Amino acid sequence: MNGLIHKTNGVHKNGKSHKTMYTEETDWRKDYWESFEETPLLAAVFTYICYGLVVLIGHIRDFLNDLGLLKVNACLEPRIPGFVPLFSTWESFYTRHVFRRVSDVLSIPVCGVPAARVEIMKRVTHNYGWSYELHKDERSTMLNFGSYNYLGFSQNKGPCYDAAKSVTHKYGITPCASRQEMGLLDIHAELDSLVAEFLGVEAAFTVPMGFATNSMNMPCLVSKGCLILSDELNHASLVLGSRLTGATIKTFKHNNMQSLEKRLKDAVINGQPRTHRPWKKILIVVEGVYSMEGSIICLPEIIRLKKKYKAYVYLDEAHSVGAMGPHGRGVVDYFGLDPKDIDVMMGTFTKSFGAAGGYIGGTKKLINHLKLTSHCSVYSPTMPPPVVQQVLSSMKIILGKDGTNDGQRRIKQLAWNCRYFRRNLHERGYIIYGNKDSPVVPLLLFMPTKLAAFSRECRKRDLATVVVGFPATPITKTRARFCLSAAHTKEDIDEALKIIEEVGDLIRLRYSRLPVPDFNENDIELIR
Repeated sequence: MNGLIHKTNGVHKNGKSHKTMYTEETDWRKDYWESFEETPLLAAVFTYICYGLVVLIGHIRDFLNDLGLLKVNACLEPRIPGFVPLFSTWESFYTRHVFRRVSDVLSIPVCGVPAARVEIMKRVTHNYGWSYELHKDERSTMLNFGSYNYLGFSQNKGPCYDAAKSVTHKYGITPCASRQEMGLLDIHAELDSLVAEFLGVEAAFTVPMGFATNSMNMPCLVSKGCLILSDELNHASLVLGSRLTGATIKTFKHNNMQSLEKRLKDAVINGQPRTHRPWKKILIVVEGVYSMEGSIICLPEIIRLKKKYKAYVYLDEAHSVGAMGPHGRGVVDYFGLDPKDIDVMMGTFTKSFGAAGGYIGGTKKLINHLKLTSHCSVYSPTMPPPVVQQVLSSMKIILGKDGTNDGQRRIKQLAWNCRYFRRNLHERGYIIYGNKDSPVVPLLLFMPTKLAAFSRECRKRDLATVVVGFPATPITKTRARFCLSAAHTKEDIDEALKIIEEVGDLIRLRYSRLPVPDFNENDIELIR
């Protein structure tokens, strides 16, 4: 990368490369780095062999089923003469023979508040994962390292709970109307104002669903004749929203400013295909924290390129607002930048605020335009009042408007937890992705068999986490994803580390051969 972010290749004593990124001669984050260790060759080979065997066995089972020699316990599409298949053949095959083998670790019934510890309900399948029988009386309490409860506001007691309960009695559970048709209550207007104050922008607009905040509002901003430059790892809501705009979409390599600048140069020099007319708008679409990689966007470089090439920036802060920055205001706060340099600031309330819905912040002209034209404003009912109050209460705590320092305590605790947990995993020899300040910590597993084994063995030891495999990740980068929370204590993290170490030794996950990244010796103590 060029500009503020530089990529270096440190060399370990065994001669192997250690890829990190850091800043040089900057005033915004001298110790910024991200770790992305390459997949070991042997692990990649075994991963492909593993997937190959599963696919081969699946085809053999289908062949024997066609001959009537084997009954496949699956929902097979009836072959009606003269009709084409209704759904994709490969999707059906993958679901039946690959996904279903690990379905018990990909959807776990939770029956309690997603706090530091969570209640899990036992379930049993009698038909190889196609249906489950819940045992409501058999529950177990586990350490929760899989929820987006970054600041620990998802609670069933405390000031947020009391305020939401009071508002439920006053307003009910829903306005039963859209923003433009008698659905806008006074607390919705209060939330819009508070979000704008929190972000440091002129105005804000709230939406009842986080996914729809992207997918339904992006078509109001760009259209045919415009260009969207999208990070290749952007969330599905951004991908869908971009496609619905009708604009031309081009991707650039993840968090790679050289790739982005190349796309921008080409767009400015060559213009639109065939006609070579200038693009009406160029919109750079990125996320603050990437939920599968744990990486933080190089926002100072994004802003520099935006100004250089006269483009616009759409920033999705779903996983960063509340969880990043000394004041919990996201990556803009983390880098100490001016919020007005971001044209469209989007985020959700479903993570750090323990609620639901999303927001878009920006200039008054932008927000008024969205209020008039967005499908979320015209067709969707507004946010339920209890949810609105949950956001109001938690945001006021973060801002310190409740008269306490509880908000700052939660922000500092999360920052400490992130560095402490990540550093300990690095020291134990696991391949960890992402930035050291990110609340999302991916641990590479590689093989699909280890994906299932890791989740099952962790649950046996009362640790609940999320595992993710192909096609949600590249085929050789199956991973476990840990999400840190301010609700976690040091004892909780130490217990989780002990369990991960036991399971890691059992299924052999210590793939890293590189030195521990260069943390500042006082990092953890200073944050604490």
